[in-house]
Amino acid sequence: MRILVTGGAGFLGSHLIDRLMTAGHEVICLDNFYTGNKRNILQWLDNTNFELIRHDITEPIRLEVDQIYHLACPASPVHYQYNPVKTVKTNVMGTLNMLGLAKRVKARFFLASTSEVYGDPDVHPQSEEYRGNVNPIGLRACYDEGKRIAETLAFDYYRQNKVDIRVVRIFNTYGPRMLENDGRVVSNFIVQALQGKPLTVYGDGSQTRSFCYASDLIEGFIRLMNSDYVGPVNIGNPGEYTILQLAEAVRDMINPNAEIIHEPLPSDDPRRRRPDITKAKTLLDWEPTVPLAEGLKLTVEDFRKRMGDATI
Repeated sequence: MRILVTGGAGFLGSHLIDRLMTAGHEVICLDNFYTGNKRNILQWLDNTNFELIRHDITEPIRLEVDQIYHLACPASPVHYQYNPVKTVKTNVMGTLNMLGLAKRVKARFFLASTSEVYGDPDVHPQSEEYRGNVNPIGLRACYDEGKRIAETLAFDYYRQNKVDIRVVRIFNTYGPRMLENDGRVVSNFIVQALQGKPLTVYGDGSQTRSFCYASDLIEGFIRLMNSDYVGPVNIGNPGEYTILQLAEAVRDMINPNAEIIHEPLPSDDPRRRRPDITKAKTLLDWEPTVPLAEGLKLTVEDFRKRMGDATI
C-alpha cells in the first residue's frame, strides 16, 4: 500500500515508518521538522519506497495514498505550550486538511489522539466511554481541547462523508528517539541523571502515570488501522507508577547517588492516569509486552549514544 505518515520524522512517527517500510509498503513521510528530526528516518532516505516531504499540514496538500496515519502535532507540554495557537491550528486545520485528503482519495484515516482528552480524570482507570474533565481555558487546552476537536472532526467526517476512520487514544509512551528537551517525565529524568544533575519531581511525586514502550504502542496502531473497529481505543500500559517511583527507577539505573528534588506542580497537571485497555485486548488482541525496567534500559542506552560526552 501507499501510506502517508504525518509527523513521520518524530519520535513515534519514525518508529511507525520503520515498521511500515519493513513490511514492504510505500511510505510518504510528511513533517515540518518542528519537533521531528531527519536522523530518525535517515536509514530510509535512499530507499525507493520512501519519500520525504517537508510540509506543514496547516496548509493543504494533494497526494494519492491508501492509508493516512495522522500523527503530526507537538505532544509534550514544553513544545505545545511554546506556540499554543500553532498547536490549535495543527490539531484543527491540520486534521481538517488530512480528513479532506482522505475523503478525496478514499483513504483510511488514522487519528493519533491522546489520553489528555480525559483531562484530570474523575474516573479511574479511564475507559473510552469516560468523557473527560478538561479545562478549556487552561495552559494545556491547546493540546487537550485541540485533540478533542480533532476527534470531533474525525467522527463528523465519518458520519457525514463516510470517511473510513480509526481513532486511538495514546497514553504516556517512551522509548528511543525521544527528544532530549522533550519536557516529558521519562526524558527529563534520564537526561538529568546522565548529566549528573538532581532529578526534578513536580509536587510530592504521588501523581501516577502509565508508561508504554514505543514498540508496543506501534503494534497497537497497526492492529487498529487494519481492524474493522473505528474506535476510539485506548492504547497504553495499564501498569501504574507514581512519578517518584519512576524517578527512583531511573536514578538507580544511571546514577544511584543523584538527588531527587521537588518543584511546585504545574497547573492542570492530571493527578492520575491509567488506561482501561479492555477494548484493545478484546477487539485487537493487543496488550503491552515490554516491562518498564526493560524499556527504560533500552531508552537510557539510546540517550547515552545521542548525548555522548555529556553523560556520566
